[in-house]
Amino acid sequence: MMMMLGLTGGIGMGKSTVAGIFSEHGIPSFNADEAVHRLQAKDGAAIPALDAAFPGVVRDGVLDRAALRSRVLADDTEMKKLEAIMHPMVRGGQSGFMDTARLEGRRAVLLDVPLLFESNVESRMDKTIVVSCPRAMQIERVLGRGVPLADIEAIIARQMPDAEKRRRADYVVDTSGALEETRVQVEKIIKELGL
Repeated sequence: MMMMLGLTGGIGMGKSTVAGIFSEHGIPSFNADEAVHRLQAKDGAAIPALDAAFPGVVRDGVLDRAALRSRVLADDTEMKKLEAIMHPMVRGGQSGFMDTARLEGRRAVLLDVPLLFESNVESRMDKTIVVSCPRAMQIERVLGRGVPLADIEAIIARQMPDAEKRRRADYVVDTSGALEETRVQVEKIIKELGL
């Protein structure tokens, strides 16, 4: 039976790096954030629904991410509207990924889900892994992506606190050190799980 590993962590914690190490060891990952970006890309599958639900955030088939972000981060009702559009589409992509992995006979898959605990998805996982680093480092990494500090703070405020995620996880990967240190931690998890 294929093992399902849930990967989570706050924005800028290093989830993509950790997922990449798992992939190097033959454990493919489904990245919910990447799925959202594909769905919201120019003329992506989510664009018509986003245009209808949030007038003015789509122009010529292109989503203005900053405009959408400012609209939903400050308003729970607007955020729920966005989630009602995006979550079913992302789940559909995840189901297709899982079907393919089963057909390929994969021994395990990694599901990179930023809201793993918040959306109670962890109950469907065999093991959960949280990626963590100090808050100052987290903010510095996201600033490097060009996201304004106020938006970063608002995103972090909407996510479960890092300490709570670490408490609930089966494994914690600390990404504050060198890449090789992160790799050693991931490889230890893979070995412990018999993968």
